[in-house]
Amino acid sequence: MSANMEENPMRGTLTDEEIAARNVIPTTNPAGELHRIIADEYFSENDTFTQWVPTDPDQPGPAASEQFKPTVLSEAQKISDRIGNKTKVTDPDYWGLASVMTEEEAQLTSCMKVRVPMTLAQVVCASGMSAEHVQELLDTLSVKGIIEYNWENPQHDKQYVLPMFVPGSAEFTLMNQKQLEEHPEIGTFFERMAYLPLTKVTKMVPPGGAGIGMHVIPVEKAIEHENQSVDIEHISHWLKKYDHYAAGSCSCRLGERTRNVGSPDDPQDWCIGIGDMADYLVETGKGHFITYDQVIETLLRAEKNGFVHQITNIDGEDKIFAICNCQVNVCHALRTSQLFNTPNMSRSAYVAHVDEAKCVACGACVEVCPAGAPKLGQKLCKKDGKVSYPVQPLPDDNHWGEDDWNWNYKNDNRIECHETGTAPCKVACPAHVPVQGYLRMAAQGRYKEALGIIKRKNPFPAVCGRVCNRRCEAACTRGTIDEAVAIDEVKKFIAEKDLDAETRYVPEPTIASMRGRRKEKIAIVGAGPAGLSCAYYLADKGYDPVVFEKNPLPGGMMTYGIPSYKLSKQVVAAEIDVLREMGVEIRCGVEVGKDVTLDELRKQGFCAFYLAIGAQGGRRAGVDGEGAEGVSTAVDFLRCALDDPSHEVKGATVVIGGGNVAIDAARVSVRCGSDEVSMFCLEARDEMPALPEEVSEAEEDGVHVNCGWGPASIQVDESGHVSGVTFKRCTSVFDYDQRFAPTYDESDTVFVPCTNVVLSIGQSIEWGDLLAGSAVELGRGNAAVADAKTYQTAQPDVFVGGDAYTGPRFVIDAIAAGHEAAESLHRYAQKGSSLTIGRNQLHYVELDKSDILVDPNGYDHCGRQVPACDHVTSVLHDWTDVRHTFTEEQVKKETARCLGCGASIVDANRCIGCGLCTTRCEFDAIHLRRDNPACSTMVRSEDKMKAILPHAAKRGIKLLLKGKKKAQ
Repeated sequence: MSANMEENPMRGTLTDEEIAARNVIPTTNPAGELHRIIADEYFSENDTFTQWVPTDPDQPGPAASEQFKPTVLSEAQKISDRIGNKTKVTDPDYWGLASVMTEEEAQLTSCMKVRVPMTLAQVVCASGMSAEHVQELLDTLSVKGIIEYNWENPQHDKQYVLPMFVPGSAEFTLMNQKQLEEHPEIGTFFERMAYLPLTKVTKMVPPGGAGIGMHVIPVEKAIEHENQSVDIEHISHWLKKYDHYAAGSCSCRLGERTRNVGSPDDPQDWCIGIGDMADYLVETGKGHFITYDQVIETLLRAEKNGFVHQITNIDGEDKIFAICNCQVNVCHALRTSQLFNTPNMSRSAYVAHVDEAKCVACGACVEVCPAGAPKLGQKLCKKDGKVSYPVQPLPDDNHWGEDDWNWNYKNDNRIECHETGTAPCKVACPAHVPVQGYLRMAAQGRYKEALGIIKRKNPFPAVCGRVCNRRCEAACTRGTIDEAVAIDEVKKFIAEKDLDAETRYVPEPTIASMRGRRKEKIAIVGAGPAGLSCAYYLADKGYDPVVFEKNPLPGGMMTYGIPSYKLSKQVVAAEIDVLREMGVEIRCGVEVGKDVTLDELRKQGFCAFYLAIGAQGGRRAGVDGEGAEGVSTAVDFLRCALDDPSHEVKGATVVIGGGNVAIDAARVSVRCGSDEVSMFCLEARDEMPALPEEVSEAEEDGVHVNCGWGPASIQVDESGHVSGVTFKRCTSVFDYDQRFAPTYDESDTVFVPCTNVVLSIGQSIEWGDLLAGSAVELGRGNAAVADAKTYQTAQPDVFVGGDAYTGPRFVIDAIAAGHEAAESLHRYAQKGSSLTIGRNQLHYVELDKSDILVDPNGYDHCGRQVPACDHVTSVLHDWTDVRHTFTEEQVKKETARCLGCGASIVDANRCIGCGLCTTRCEFDAIHLRRDNPACSTMVRSEDKMKAILPHAAKRGIKLLLKGKKKAQ
């Protein structure tokens, strides 16, 4: 990638020559001298970093109980300057600094004032020490991160600065990663110093942040054509102002990793030091020079990963020293506004606004927003008017205390739906596929983009377009008017592109690392929809997962359990090929537990496992005679018959069961030549688990469906072969609480002669020796016991999902489980990451379809489209799918039927103006507006009280008047 390209939104007014100059790695410092490298850069890696996890946030570090350092205590008080606090030995201000600072070093810094530059000569004069010794101490302090330096004077003389704690030395000490390994407690020191000084002041901070901490700077592309913007609001302005850059590690990511509450991002190289700070980082081993093009690559990758651009905000509008790419789950700078609910602390001048007409409630903006500002709501009006949505109260207009803080903001910001609900199709789908979004794209003829938006949530759209149980359609609001939108048929049309190697959609991976693909090895056991979906999303995160499958072909029940007249093996194979292109390795013919054990895989370097073996066994009915020859379970029968298209079934067949698998067994029996095929199930016709269209298709094939009967016994002839089944009348299937508890009229029976019986009354989970020696527990139905959110078992490196966890469900349920498992495995593989913090809460609410007002003139009245279907005179040994795909014209007509129920709703009081939402929206439906120009006011830290006090006074008067008005 080249930043010289015109599409680079951060180019600004830089010329080609200026960019070329910035693409040269500097060899001299600002004084024109060769760089003096006093420490080599060191990366603390996933398997080398150390942890210090406090029992509570205020637990003192080890230095608090070690030899007292009085001068360090004095320096801690000076640097911290916490309002109303006299620093004690048990305060992080002291023990954090004392962890890495000696008394002699403190004596030297006692000659310096905070943030007042001093040359070497000035420090020598003030300290009375020799120049040689002062230089040695300053070098050591600089490497440790307690001192910084620059050349910001007319003579370009090197000058040393004792910085504040945050942003400053508390961060720089962590960037010395060898030091962090030796003193992991400084991760907590940094966290505390980013919190404690702000507890009393945040509610009084004016727009712009008053020179405290960091300041959000919008995605350049979101404001590049905003003619009211000012220079300092643009990244391009700062990249032009400074001509050299360095990449350093993110202190927040490093520190929170040591505290075991980190994010799974690679912490290296996200912090961009600019100007003299770049030289400081390189010389002290905290970073390395990068080119302008690499800066742009970092910023664009940050945007793709949903990281917020922030600039330092303590030096006024003429200077910054870093551009950070911040992850809200660990960033202490973003926390300042999120925890205290005080957006003035860091927000930009911009606010996101949604164009409701263009919005399709796809959820992309909601998923990426670090502040939880947009949430999914509804576009349709209620009968009494538009829905009103809650707005976050702000301290400028309210009395504000700790009760108004939000300690759970990281999780609350990931609640993506308003309680009043959103589009039912997205809610009903277990994978929460953005149905409304891909229907709109298909309507616009953007088929490959539509395929991409589906694959954000479902890597098998061609499969699901053929076999999904269509919960989205069952919930569709259009179904309350006439018929639901034919969502799955449109998806099937879109997914046809996935079947051709030249047009298929292979996503570009989104890797939260500037150092390439992930090295950690993750094993997936089972190549069914859950395992393969997990592999897909792990590959998308940059891993090269290995899938172990005991069968000759991958696909699980998609390959071995669904007849090809519904889902051909070629369709399954085509979509699995996409995974291989993404870097997934699939090893077939390997049974884990038999051919190789989990322990042996651990020795091979695998750090985590996802067990998604499915429910591959069939259940028996528990009646006499079920062990006779000619009796099989549906799972075994289908596997045998589908593996051999010429398989013969002679004589009459009885299929026991009423679900879709029973339907498949019955229809396959017809195709295999059975003379007569009858289905018997407990449920009444309208209670059958099978889809109504599946039942109708079975009857068209010649299957006789008999409802309300349960097996009493299976008769066996003299040779040990089945001769028939006696059924008894089922009077009810469920009890009062809708639990499965069938009752029968034992006197009402019928005998059905047959030579084949297929039991389709459930599936079983068969673990074999897979779990030998592990701590994984098994529960009801032999399913693995695991955490409901993370899928982690009692064996920490083993996760489970799909049918092996839930029992038999549908393909789309397994896909949703695989997606969530990939997130857990990613977090587990990156040590020190939290499995739960800041995770999508998957909280979706369906809008109230009984309380909506649909304008009769506001939608297309065309009827539901029906795909063409070939007529077949005989299905005997005919395995072809006779169902056609929609034509393009049908797609246009069907997508026009969508009512467009949902839309994103932005809470302006929560928006921090980062613009990430605009990078995700593929419908041009969300934009930034410069609603808060005062938020671009940048002042020096030394002038913070000059900014805070007038604002606090105005706020106090406003609240006083508000109180009087309320009293009246």
